[in-house]
Amino acid sequence: MRRDGRNGWIMLLMVICGLVIGGFLGELIGNYLPILKYGYKLGVSAHEWNFHVLRLTFGLEFNINMFSVLGIIIAIYAYRKL
Repeated sequence: MRRDGRNGWIMLLMVICGLVIGGFLGELIGNYLPILKYGYKLGVSAHEWNFHVLRLTFGLEFNINMFSVLGIIIAIYAYRKL
């Protein structure tokens, strides 16, 4: 907990929600305005370990588009207004 009474976990949750909602809106509206669908893929490709009894697959990828960035900015602005 910080001195000003705000919790960093709340900000992280709001940023993640802004990212997800913005990404969803970008994909939805991007069907009508293709420029909004333009984005960047960031991540690590899937890596698989096969132990013949257990198979583990690790990978992480973010697809960030214009609305995702806008969602993050709105989430940070809303958090500061709390």
